[in-house]
Amino acid sequence: MAEKVRILYLCTGNSCRSQMAEAFTNSLKGHEFEAYSAGVSPKGVDPKAIKAMAEVGIDISAQRSKDSRELLGHDFDFVITLCDNAKEACPYFPARTRVMHRGFDDPPKLAAGARDEEEAMSHYRRVRDEIKDLVESLPAVLLK
Repeated sequence: MAEKVRILYLCTGNSCRSQMAEAFTNSLKGHEFEAYSAGVSPKGVDPKAIKAMAEVGIDISAQRSKDSRELLGHDFDFVITLCDNAKEACPYFPARTRVMHRGFDDPPKLAAGARDEEEAMSHYRRVRDEIKDLVESLPAVLLK
């Protein structure tokens, strides 16, 4: 059996987008990939992200926000930044690690001005579905 490709999804707070990407990758593509997530400034998993993922049958309630420095000693094939801040603050990884950027809107920021819970959740659902599309495109997206 071939070794799995190791991916680190990196975002600012490791509270939403990177958590979703990690969960989707391990759930949908776990036979090929081993995914992790971290943040440059972790702040806890967003309850609305937990709710959005539960709606598609994936439980991330036991996941925790991790600081990217916790994973610096790990060997990754790819680091994928999911927000501009993480792209700019991405820590150094060994030369063999390919760093890529695939930016997504920030659901908590978009939801801050929502009129109600349903409108707030619509932002989480849209970004969740966009992240799922990215994960479903693996491994092709890694070759671009």
